[in-house]
Amino acid sequence: MSARPQTAPCRPESRETPIPENAPSRESSGSEGTESRRIVELPVAPPATRFRECSNNPPRRVPNAERRSREYLTPAEVESLLAAAENEGRHGHRDATVILIAYRHGLRVSELVSLRWDQVDLAQGLLYVRRVKNGNASTHPLHGPELRALRRIQRDYPSSPYIFCTERKGPMTDSTVRKMVARAGVAAGIPFPVHPHMLRHAAGFKLANDGQDTRAIQHYLGHRNITHTVRYTELSPERFKDFWQD
Repeated sequence: MSARPQTAPCRPESRETPIPENAPSRESSGSEGTESRRIVELPVAPPATRFRECSNNPPRRVPNAERRSREYLTPAEVESLLAAAENEGRHGHRDATVILIAYRHGLRVSELVSLRWDQVDLAQGLLYVRRVKNGNASTHPLHGPELRALRRIQRDYPSSPYIFCTERKGPMTDSTVRKMVARAGVAAGIPFPVHPHMLRHAAGFKLANDGQDTRAIQHYLGHRNITHTVRYTELSPERFKDFWQD
């Protein structure tokens, strides 16, 4: 019998993505291959998909110094902010009370939205303030404008454990307060963007300009380290008022 000639099996044609002419190449050494034992490997171009990552970098955040000349509000600007918030939307009184309480007690936005009625004693006029960032808690007195505003809040938004709540009886969010304060700043004509933390700084500078003791301001704002309080007294113009006698 004559042996049948053996034929090599047919290999399917490989369909690879075409490689651009300017694609980079790299060389790798191996133990098998050509005589020079160096194999040239060309990268395969990735397939075009809808979800390929964009090579453009996201825009950088504009520094605060370029957006506004200072990070606090004057008492006159706070009054304008209160009047603008009172006339904005159907929750004007609630929004104005948010600004008033944040300013009078130097509250951060997270401390503000988490205020509950069990922290308020309207009969004795006291507010128990729980601080975040490992700050010191304290009890603040409530004065006439605050007491009247809070009593109206209690009538307008009953059956809610939170002082500042929405129509769904849930607490206001940080984002809601920030947007509300920013809108009020535009309506008040303040020439730079306004955010809620500027009210805390406004309280610190107001107390320092009134000549209050630095230790007392530290405990009022809940600073554990007094170096965070000294910046308010450093910028106070009261200590320079006797430099010139005209």
